[in-house]
Amino acid sequence: MTPEILARITLARAERDLSDLARAAVGTAATDVSPAERIKMARRSRQLVNEIVDRTVLVAALAGTSWEEIARSLSRRDPGTVEAEYEDSVAAWRAMSQEELTEAAAAGAEGLDAWYARHREDYDPAVECPVTDLLNLR
Repeated sequence: MTPEILARITLARAERDLSDLARAAVGTAATDVSPAERIKMARRSRQLVNEIVDRTVLVAALAGTSWEEIARSLSRRDPGTVEAEYEDSVAAWRAMSQEELTEAAAAGAEGLDAWYARHREDYDPAVECPVTDLLNLR
């Protein structure tokens, strides 16, 4: 188990949460939801999108992607600033013990696979275990 694999699993959780939140928001389109509640739902979506970007950067950094490439992908000019922004998080993930990594990765992985199977559309990747398959990577 590696920190990158665990980060990819936590990224999948955040992506699932965003999908569920978006579907719930669509379900309220014709209902009498207050403007304040709609704004709160939109803000929560934005928070999740920001979390997804941060988790994606973490995955890339843990995989060894250069800070120059990460900065370019974020449309940022200074790789050093981007690295400084994420270095504590990357270091914390790299410092996790093998036991912590394994325990955290296994928690909920099968549930994410089941969620994917329930919501998969024909145009989505045709994989049965997109998250638990990560547990077999080295």
